[in-house]
Formats: sequence, structure tokens, C-alpha cells
Amino acid sequence: MLTNLLMLNFAASDLEQQYWDRLSAASSNLIQSSADSADLTAQLAEADGLLLKLGMGADKALIDQAPNLRYIGMLGTGYGRIDTAYAATKGIVVSNVADYSTEGVAEFTFACILAHLREIRRALEQGAAGDYSEATFTGSEIQDKTFGVVGLGHIGRRVADLASAGFGAKTIYWSRSPKEVGADIVRVELPDLLARSDIISLHLEFSPETERMIDREAIAAIKPGALVVNTAPMEIIDLDALIERLAQNDITFILDHSDEFTPEDAARLRPLANCIVYPPIAYTTNEATAAKQDIFVANVENFLKGAPTNRVN
Repeated sequence: MLTNLLMLNFAASDLEQQYWDRLSAASSNLIQSSADSADLTAQLAEADGLLLKLGMGADKALIDQAPNLRYIGMLGTGYGRIDTAYAATKGIVVSNVADYSTEGVAEFTFACILAHLREIRRALEQGAAGDYSEATFTGSEIQDKTFGVVGLGHIGRRVADLASAGFGAKTIYWSRSPKEVGADIVRVELPDLLARSDIISLHLEFSPETERMIDREAIAAIKPGALVVNTAPMEIIDLDALIERLAQNDITFILDHSDEFTPEDAARLRPLANCIVYPPIAYTTNEATAAKQDIFVANVENFLKGAPTNRVN
């Protein structure tokens, strides 16, 4: 059992009651606090477990404030803001929630693509105004387009499968190492993928190695007229270079990690008509939400059993 399990920035609605009950059973003292709490320093000093919401971090300075810490759990997949290597030197296990939203994010990726290619929003607005003419609509199909997937983890692989087998696109991918995929999905180098693809879907995890991996050179290599969809953290992209390329008005960029932007960065993107910003809803299906909560709490329970699951360090 964890003696003092500290939960930062959680609301009651973040977990169903059954999961709150399971966490309470895993700790003799379940503490809910916030990152800006005046009591945080004292709470960290006593904590032997730390639970974080997606988007939060635990750097070396924070970890050093928690000398008793044994476990850090992330309510989400991305753990790039946690210094996992330093945690490992302290004997601290770090776990995330993996593979809970593969289908939801993959389906959302295609929802974004289809909404853009078929002008769904404009069609709905026109229909709502009582104008049912199709005269100004053309649209474009995914079939036979060159579809590039960057990062072939579980979500990237599912997107590649849907693009190839579902939509009949000429599907190519890049990852650091070759993956076992169907014969119709071909690995190419990243510059080649960016230069050839009509549609690009980004699925890189955020880590120190991937930070700004889609850099100025990569952004310049994107094929004119391409549609780029990023359902990964925006830290993988050089934002300054992206904004400069979008200002040329020769690519379209769609993203959904808008909650991670500073107000200043959001204001820089807002005037660009070819930058489409969604709320972070790719993973918010009923199925994914239930799986996420269960895996998150099971990670804590399995750590206490001596068999950590979804360990990232």
C-alpha cells in the first residue's frame, strides 16, 4: 500500500466512483491537490506515490522535492514532460496509460480528413440556412492518394491499415525501424514521405528525442497542396517554421492538441485559415474513457503487487 498518494489537478469527474474507491484502497492517505497549491512542497515531501493528469510533468526539481517517491502514474499516454531517466536513477517507477484510444484516435484522424476534403462544415452551414444546392461543392477522395504515416506505433499502424485496406490509398510510412506491415504499406525515409504524400498523418510520441523532430527542414519538404493531420503533441513540431509555411497558404494543417498551447501560440495560429484547430477530442470516446480509467488504476495496483504494468522507464 502507498502511504501518501498525491494526485495533482484531478477533479471528481476525471474518474468514475469505482476507480476512486480502488485508489483509496491502494493508499492509506489519498491526497488531492493542485500544481499551484501553497501546500505542494509539504505534500511532495511526504508523498510516496504521485498521479498526474495528461499534459502535466515531473522534472528533476519536482522529483527532488519528493524523497520518498516510489511511483509516478500518468493518466494518459504522453509522458514526455516526466524526467523518466532521472526517476529511474531514484528507483521510481513511471507508468503511463497505453493503447486505450487506438481506435478512437485513428477514426478521428479520418473524420478530420473527410470533413476537410468534403467541406462537411460548409455543407452543414449551408443546409442549416435552407440552401440545399450542391452546385459549389466538388471535394476530393482518399482513394489512390499517397497517404504518409509518420510513426508506426499502435495508432499509426491502425491509421495506415485503414488508409490502405479501407480507403485504397497508396500508403507509405516512416519509423525509426521497419515494422511488420502488409505488402501494400511501404517504408520510406522521412524526407521522401513528406515530399510525396498528399495526406500526412503524424503519430509520434513526445519525448526528448522527438521534440521538434518535424523541424524547419522537414516542414519545407512537405509537398505543396498536402493535408497534414497531427493528433500527436505539438511539441514534435517547430511551431515557428510551421507558421511560416502556413503563411504561404500552400498546405493545410489540422491539429487537436489545442489544450497544450499557450494563449500566445494559439493567437498566432488563429488567423490562419489553413490551420484547423479542434479541441482535444480524438481520444474521448466512451470506450476509450472507460479503458483509460481502468488501466490507470490497474497500473497502481500492479505496482503494489510488484509487477508494474505500462512501465516507461
